[in-house]
Amino acid sequence: MTTETTKGAPDQEWTAGAPPLSQYIQRKVQHVRAVDRRRPWLWDTLLTLFWTFAALVDASGGWRNLARDQSVPVWLVVSMSLAFSVPLLWRRRHPMTVLTLMAATAVVNTWSGAFLQANFLQAVIVFNIALHLPLRTLLWTIAPITLPLVIGAARHPQGSWDQQVVPTIWAYAMVALLAVAVRSRQDYTAALVERARRLEVERDQQAQLAAAAERTRIAREMHDIIGHHLSVITGLADGGSYAAAKSPERAAQALGAIGTTSRQALDELRRLLGVLRDQPPEAVRAPQPTLDDLVSLIDGVRTAGLPVRHHVHAPAGPAPLSAGRQLTVYRIVQEALTNTLKHGGPAATAEVALSYGEGQLEVVVTDTGRRTDVDDSTGTGPGQGLAGMRERTWLYDGTLEAGPLPTGGWRVHLRLPLEDTPS
Repeated sequence: MTTETTKGAPDQEWTAGAPPLSQYIQRKVQHVRAVDRRRPWLWDTLLTLFWTFAALVDASGGWRNLARDQSVPVWLVVSMSLAFSVPLLWRRRHPMTVLTLMAATAVVNTWSGAFLQANFLQAVIVFNIALHLPLRTLLWTIAPITLPLVIGAARHPQGSWDQQVVPTIWAYAMVALLAVAVRSRQDYTAALVERARRLEVERDQQAQLAAAAERTRIAREMHDIIGHHLSVITGLADGGSYAAAKSPERAAQALGAIGTTSRQALDELRRLLGVLRDQPPEAVRAPQPTLDDLVSLIDGVRTAGLPVRHHVHAPAGPAPLSAGRQLTVYRIVQEALTNTLKHGGPAATAEVALSYGEGQLEVVVTDTGRRTDVDDSTGTGPGQGLAGMRERTWLYDGTLEAGPLPTGGWRVHLRLPLEDTPS
């Protein structure tokens, strides 16, 4: 069983767990509130017509039961009845004006001795003021609601203070407190809804940022894997086609190397896609490239036709680098050699020097190629190779320098801090 929560209707949460009768009443109250929000003019018109009709019925003769002076002219009673009821139509837009008009009518009412029972209508206006206007406005309602009571008690003192003034003032106070309580509940509910909305927006933003970061990571990995292997395959294919006419054996070797490189690319792509699908196949569990795999990487580049010299200056034993840092070194060397294959020209050579000690690892990749074309290493090509290198380097607080050499060629210089213990 699932429970659905409709956005924009926070009051529905208050009905959960309530008794059936209470739920029914709350649903009806919510329905009335919904109608009041959608068509306030309709509700105000019906309320005004009802109380106008009731006032006219009372003015036809019922008012004499409570009157202190039954000789009040009927036209004055009717006029006061209309002055009490009709202004309800503007209770939302001009509540203070309506209350002032009612207070003036109440002064005439008590002075004349008619004592029409309009306290409830004035209480409706006080409720509206306390519910919608600033709370300090309630201070301005004290005089309009008490002045008619005091005048009536002074003109007709018999039992007025005990029966009219004190109970009525207490009733007005209770109405104002009720309105403040309703207002506080509405403000609290609105704050909860706003907080939920902000949390939802923040959650969506975090999801979008996470998705953007994941897309960047995927693009970087795809660029490194596909770009390198395709460059090697291209070099092997060009060399194989050149050697096919003169040395079929070397052409066959080139085709075999193309097959090996293609299978390696497929294995790495299968591993990457398996991670993206959140599946645990054996390919996903395969180890990521490390510093030990640099030798096979360089051998593959040599097979593709690029002469590469490789130097390692480091103490004996495993490198004190985490798997993530070793992958970063591998990918940066891979990207640098790939760019040399793609843009260095047929006479280019490359050199990879790796050293670590004194708390830092350094990798320098240089080549003698002619960089006449716009390439990925400049960060302006479609692959954005330099951007990917920098992102990998910044992830581990390293530095990366890449640019042309004064004597020609290109250099990539990577520095990464070592870790205390290998992980």
